[in-house]
Amino acid sequence: MKTELYNQKGEKKGEMTLPKDIFEIEINEGLVHRYLIYQQANERTSIAHVKTKGEVRGGGRKPWAQKHTGRARQGSIRNPHWRGGGVAFGPKKWENYEKAMPKRARRLALFSILSAKARDGKIIGLDKFELESPKTKDFANLMEKMKIVRNVLVVLNKSEEILKKSARNHANAKPILSSYMNPADLLKYDNLLITESALKDITNTYLTA
Repeated sequence: MKTELYNQKGEKKGEMTLPKDIFEIEINEGLVHRYLIYQQANERTSIAHVKTKGEVRGGGRKPWAQKHTGRARQGSIRNPHWRGGGVAFGPKKWENYEKAMPKRARRLALFSILSAKARDGKIIGLDKFELESPKTKDFANLMEKMKIVRNVLVVLNKSEEILKKSARNHANAKPILSSYMNPADLLKYDNLLITESALKDITNTYLTA
């Protein structure tokens, strides 16, 4: 599969070839959903924490006698049904929400998202972006000339620092290293701008590893 390739002036330079094994596979939506849940679960941290009746201060003395009061028996004012008492089965800060997913399954899910983007014509190639210093205005002009509507995820190589800094302050763009592509970002951003060097990294990572 091929996609349009632009230079940093926003002019069409030619076409960029997308590897068939990554950008033209059968789309598996169930696997994509599973990968997204996997990512979100592994990023989740447990903050909520409540005390049980044994951890709440006080309540050691029996509120009233067991019998002859006309009231229901009570052992402690720190029981869960008492105001100010402990909580039964409440959340704990050491809860572990991590999930497991095979590496091969994660790769296939990633390829499914990339294939869907390629099929819908949402992938654009960029040969390079070289400036003396980062300028968000120049990146904004590039987006306008390439007629990128809505938002864009910029996939780049770790050496492309100028492009990274130029894109990160743009309200509708997010730069990301090719090695950090993930379902949450790929699904959130409508368009995908991939540099030639980033595409080489993707090919070397997934097709030669």
